[in-house]
Order: sequence, then structure tokens, then C-alpha cells
Amino acid sequence: MTDFLFSRAWMDAPEAWQLGFQDAATPMMQGIIDLHQDIFFFAIIILVFVLWMLLRSLWHFYYSNNPIPERIVHGTTIEIVWTVVPSIILMFIAIPSFALLYSMDEVVDPAITIKTIGHQWYWTYEYSDYNQSDEQSLAFDSYMIPEEDLELGQLRLLETDNRLIVPANTHVRMIITSADVLHSWAVPALGIKCDAVPGRLNQSSVFIKREGVYYGQCSELCGVNHGFMPIVVEAVSLDDYVQWVSNKLE
Repeated sequence: MTDFLFSRAWMDAPEAWQLGFQDAATPMMQGIIDLHQDIFFFAIIILVFVLWMLLRSLWHFYYSNNPIPERIVHGTTIEIVWTVVPSIILMFIAIPSFALLYSMDEVVDPAITIKTIGHQWYWTYEYSDYNQSDEQSLAFDSYMIPEEDLELGQLRLLETDNRLIVPANTHVRMIITSADVLHSWAVPALGIKCDAVPGRLNQSSVFIKREGVYYGQCSELCGVNHGFMPIVVEAVSLDDYVQWVSNKLE
């Protein structure tokens, strides 16, 4: 079934010489992009203003234009201005960033809970909602596909033998931990980067808005094969997800 889904799914992966973000697949990632654009807007204005002030100062206070230097001790008005204006700018930046941070930490009532365990150097996924006993559980390991085993169209260093299958337009709770050393479960298009810490459970909420295949990698230096434990999340329709779960539990 995964091969069938792979043939028709949109693939979100980094591109060569890419400067911007990947297309947002979750409201969280869209919020991150919007916040970046807002901050970048203020940064451009500040850059232009500072350059203008610098060039103006260099011109007016050049020794040939102003051979006698001015004796300026202080200016109350300008000191008030350069204190108040940056404070207002920081408020415009802080308010949306705090709102985004709060929304990222908030986990709504999830329809599915998936436990992700980092290992040296692969990932294990457990769908604990479907565990009927210790012997019958829906869990699997996800290893990187070696370059010599890649099929046509697959991405080098990013493909795995088992993808994390989730339904689109569904609230999913990710429980992330590690079995050995520090790892980090990160998928840029989903706007998620959560540390996998041994002995600790971290959680994050994911709501994927569209079907597709989303690629990520471990983002915490975890050993010699740190660069060879990719993440592949495949978002499918609810009917396809139910069928996949049924096939796995048979």
C-alpha cells in the first residue's frame, strides 16, 4: 500500500540552493513562516534606517565638511526616541511570537497518539492506541534505505524502509523519547522539532492539512551515523489510513 501511496503523493523535501522555507503543511509551520516575514519586515526597516544614519553622519561630520567638531554632551529628546521606538518594535515582535509559542505548546484532544523512540541510528514508531496485548501491537522500526537500494525517484539519505503513516486533517499527538542518547525528531514542512531525551517523554501536536510525503532528519548530534537516520512522514486520507492500520493488525 505504501508503494501505491508513494506514486501519487506530493513530496515535500529540501531543494538544491533553497533559501526559503519548505511549503507549510501544518498551521504551526504557517505561523512560523508568517512570524519570520513579520520580523524580516522590521529588520529591513531598521537596516535601511541605520545605514541612512551612518552615511549621513559620515557625510556631515567628515573633516572637510565639518573641520570643527561639535561639542554635544547629550540630547534628552533623541535619547527618549531611541529608547521608546525600539521598545515599541520589540512589542510588535514579541506579541505574535508569544502567541505562536503558546499555540505550539498547546495539545488539543488528539485522535491518535504515536510514540517515537530514537535509537543509534534509527527510529521506532509505536501506535499504542491499537495495542490489544503485549504480543499484538502496532510498532515498527524505520531505517534509512542505502543508496545502492534506492528506486527511481527516491531521495538519497532521506528515504526509509518504513514510513510514519498518519491521516491528514487529524490531530495527532507525538510522544518523543530516546532509548540511548540525545536525538531530535524534526520535519521542516510540519514545523516540528522536538528533542528525544533518554528517560523523558516530550510531546508535540501535529495537524497536517494536506496529503503528501514529508521528509526530515535527526537534528541533534547523536553519534557517527547521526546524518543517516532520516524521518519520512506520509499523510494519507482517513480511509487509506484505516485500511493501512487494518492490514498491519492482521
